[in-house]
Amino acid sequence: MLPSAPQLILNTCPNQETAEAIATALVDRGLAACVNIVPGIQSIYRWQGKIEKENELMLFIKARGDAFTAVAECIVDLHPYELPEIIAVTIDNGTEQYLAWLNNPENKK
Repeated sequence: MLPSAPQLILNTCPNQETAEAIATALVDRGLAACVNIVPGIQSIYRWQGKIEKENELMLFIKARGDAFTAVAECIVDLHPYELPEIIAVTIDNGTEQYLAWLNNPENKK
């Protein structure tokens, strides 16, 4: 992944309060241009040898490529999970105007 390529970073949260706290911190600190909070996610996964089912919220974090490490650190600091999901997908295409806004230096704090 090129360090300058914008990213969509995904993170699941256990509740609205955690989701809002993380989203607000990321935008306030200039680490993300925008964060969408999507409720109604059901996660089924294996953890410590058991199948778990949890209702969660998904964060769709739009960020500059150079912000991943700081975004991940912020999430880890604010997240109650022992091992929060933090994965990034490079944004290969988008409208020129939106990608310019996403990468705008004014979105950095």
